[in-house]
Amino acid sequence: MKSAILKNGKIVITEKEIPTLKNAEGAIIKVKACGLCGSDIVKINHATPENEDKISLGHEIVGEIVDINVKIKGIGAKEPFKKGDIIAMGHHYPCFKCKYCAHGNYSMCETFKNSNIHPGGFSEYIYANSNHLKNTVFKKPENLTEEEFSFLEPLSCCIRAVKRSGLVFDNKELNKTYNALVLGLGSIGILMAQAIKAFGANTFGVDINEKRQEFIKNYGISFNENIKYDLIFMTSGANKAIDSAMKLIDKGGKIIVFSSIPDDFKGYFNNEIYYKELDVLGSYSPSPDDLKMSYEFLKLGFVNVKNISAKYSLENLENAINDTKQGKILKGYIEL
Repeated sequence: MKSAILKNGKIVITEKEIPTLKNAEGAIIKVKACGLCGSDIVKINHATPENEDKISLGHEIVGEIVDINVKIKGIGAKEPFKKGDIIAMGHHYPCFKCKYCAHGNYSMCETFKNSNIHPGGFSEYIYANSNHLKNTVFKKPENLTEEEFSFLEPLSCCIRAVKRSGLVFDNKELNKTYNALVLGLGSIGILMAQAIKAFGANTFGVDINEKRQEFIKNYGISFNENIKYDLIFMTSGANKAIDSAMKLIDKGGKIIVFSSIPDDFKGYFNNEIYYKELDVLGSYSPSPDDLKMSYEFLKLGFVNVKNISAKYSLENLENAINDTKQGKILKGYIEL
């Protein structure tokens, strides 16, 4: 089968053996397409000759179960998975037993960190074990296209961040007292803004790219530079975004960090945090419950993911990466 790997800093399409269930329980999934995540690009940018052979690329998968040897229902499903099911999935699951899981920090769990799909979403076939099937795999609803359903995992990451901010989906009366700003309107920023809006907060978005600022208006979202914000979601990977956040955050506000930046020594000012009683917290990756909420949001139309991604073939993955870096597209959707 074809599979994209990183070699000498470049994307190479190589031939690998198709995974089988000969000595394992779970399912073989024929990948139909995989979204290109910003984290894939971060991995590529930070790769070294020593670690690039350990880098797994691609995880926003939509595919078809072509072999399965276990009888397992996904979260909230009425029937077990079977051959022919079109699915989307998350790529990690927690142990639910360790200290981190007990504290709700599922993505810090060692099991979570070591449970990636094999060999990666930019491959024609992948293996998903029983725990993946039970905790991260969802069957495609009839009202969604495969392309729309590929947003299951990235949207779940955004939902995790919204929950971390303190917004509670069933408490719209309280949520509408918050002014929330998404700082950075790439594909994740667009998903984040819609998720926040679905929770009921007053939602705003800003980007230095005028086209993206105009695009977000399609979702009823704009920017008001004359107010302070109770919640700021950092979806921009630029150093100067931190300065913007500190300028726009209100007293007692929260800054939710949802992106890495190039400079490890750039941060938030201690005295600003102290005197304004600010909360600065990170949000990294979703739990199974976040994946389930993402599934419901997509199925019920709470979040619109049409016209966000641009299609590329696997052979043109490098072009998709470069176009993303240069801001020519919001998101790459790699068809296999």
